[in-house]
Amino acid sequence: MTDERFKQATRGAWVGLIGNMALALMKGIIGYAANSKALLADAAHSVSEAARSLKEWSGNKSVNQPSAEDPTSLSGKTGKRWDLLAPVLLMVLGLEIALSSLKSIVSGVTEAPGILALIAVGVSIVVKEAMFQYKYRTGKKTGNAMLVTNALEHRTDVATSAAAFIGVGGAILGTYLESNHWYYLDPAAGLFISFVLLKKNYGLMAATLHSSSDRLLQQEDAADLIETVQRIKGVIAVDDLKAKEHGHYVLVDVKISVNPRITVQEGHDIARTVRHALMKRFTHVSDVMIHVNPYDPGYPYKSQAAEQDDMPTVLH
Repeated sequence: MTDERFKQATRGAWVGLIGNMALALMKGIIGYAANSKALLADAAHSVSEAARSLKEWSGNKSVNQPSAEDPTSLSGKTGKRWDLLAPVLLMVLGLEIALSSLKSIVSGVTEAPGILALIAVGVSIVVKEAMFQYKYRTGKKTGNAMLVTNALEHRTDVATSAAAFIGVGGAILGTYLESNHWYYLDPAAGLFISFVLLKKNYGLMAATLHSSSDRLLQQEDAADLIETVQRIKGVIAVDDLKAKEHGHYVLVDVKISVNPRITVQEGHDIARTVRHALMKRFTHVSDVMIHVNPYDPGYPYKSQAAEQDDMPTVLH
């Protein structure tokens, strides 16, 4: 990953981590004091999003430091355990809130949460929208698709806060309408958000169990990468290309053959062009390692154009 992309992705991850942890703390304290099931469930959801941002930051770091991505290393094993432990803990928390909300519905709700709970939900919606705007605009401005994708997660998260707003607001409205039936909207919203939390973290846990930290892309998936490299001026043949998925990112290792009579500097320029082309066209490609070899006329997969010359040149 380039330094600029790494800085942007890291900054975005920290914005998500700090923002969601602050929201979780605020909503947790106020939700407990106001006895709002919806706000407590939304606080748990913010904790889940903070955990996702932490994983996002960890993924950025490991991609930018290839030596740290070995799944057999201590850091690799720790990251794998965290990827499993965090969803399990959050599922337990979500289940606890769901049961508590269901118990409130069955036993009866006698009062609505305080107005402070509604203000807390409103602040949550505003902050989440601000985090979305920051990540989305920065990603669009710099052409960082990964940042745009992460930004869209914040826009989706607003839905849970909107459900909490309806639940808390509806319950408070019941006070003015002198109808305790409206009070049930708060635990109902808490139950809904808990199910969203359970579903999301179950998916994360299942994905972690069924995937490794690095997955080699299938040949058909790497075909576009190979074609892009073959189109670069100065590349006579692509000897080998391996692409590995690491989280949301792809690491590419490619071996190319060039005219053996060109200078080292010309070979370096061709390699730099290949790297730039791959990272520009495929925004999910975070880093490219290139090995430049002298072209061997006996190579069985040399291009047809190269067969016409005794000694291939830089130009196709």
